[in-house]
Amino acid sequence: MIRFRFKELLAEKEFQEGRSIPVTEVSKITGINRGTLSKIANEKGYSTVTSNVDALCEFFGCEVGDLMVYLPSNNSKED
Repeated sequence: MIRFRFKELLAEKEFQEGRSIPVTEVSKITGINRGTLSKIANEKGYSTVTSNVDALCEFFGCEVGDLMVYLPSNNSKED
């Protein structure tokens, strides 16, 4: 499963800038719908398009691997 680190990166950006950054601001800057950002932040296993990943990497100034991490599934099949 892919897990987004959106909340962690947003908290770090807020700390670095010394201010609160609402999701509506992220939405306005990135062009990503607020509802989609909420799902990225809160829904386990949420899937989104690569243009959203690109926009978030640009917003946070990070690499894809900083935004998303792979978590192995507990029910993987062995061949």
